[in-house]
Amino acid sequence: MLELLTGSGLALSAGLNAFIPMLSIGLLARYTDTVELPAQWLWLENGWGLVALGVLLLLDVVADKVPAVDHVNDVVQTFVRPTAGGIVFAAGSTSETPAITDPGAFFTSSAVWPFVIGVVLALSTHVAKASARAVVNLSTAGTGAPVVSTVEDVSSLTMTVLAILVPVLVIVFLLILVGMGMWVRQRLRQRKRERSFI
Repeated sequence: MLELLTGSGLALSAGLNAFIPMLSIGLLARYTDTVELPAQWLWLENGWGLVALGVLLLLDVVADKVPAVDHVNDVVQTFVRPTAGGIVFAAGSTSETPAITDPGAFFTSSAVWPFVIGVVLALSTHVAKASARAVVNLSTAGTGAPVVSTVEDVSSLTMTVLAILVPVLVIVFLLILVGMGMWVRQRLRQRKRERSFI
């Protein structure tokens, strides 16, 4: 059960930022005993892979803070974040899937299910994030983008840490995030109504 919470927390985190959970589990697997990756996901702890993930994280963090650029970034990330979610769910839930030497066999084996679950979780988070970001950008003329992006990055990092160290708290953190999202949405609607009366 804890493995599923770990995988779910990592996948949901990837929906906010694809590279934070991937880089985190790669670094932890390489330099600590906290994470032990299944054989097929050992490439996540490769030195060059970690450098590449670090560069991609830096680019994503910067692009996501710039109004208009963040929208383009969200479109590109529509493919990246769900894929990352699939990878981290499968790696984080320590699913012992067989190494796949024939890519066509991947979709007929049991290895595909952990990946698909992660894709669905990350995609749902990404769609909610991108939708909320569009509303924030329109209602604040883009000035809210850096603030919201920073909150998303901190949330992604927090969810990643909780998923790895205290997976049970993933549920609590997720409830807090949903509550905050609903509150922000209600405030934006209220502000929009106030503007329409002016």
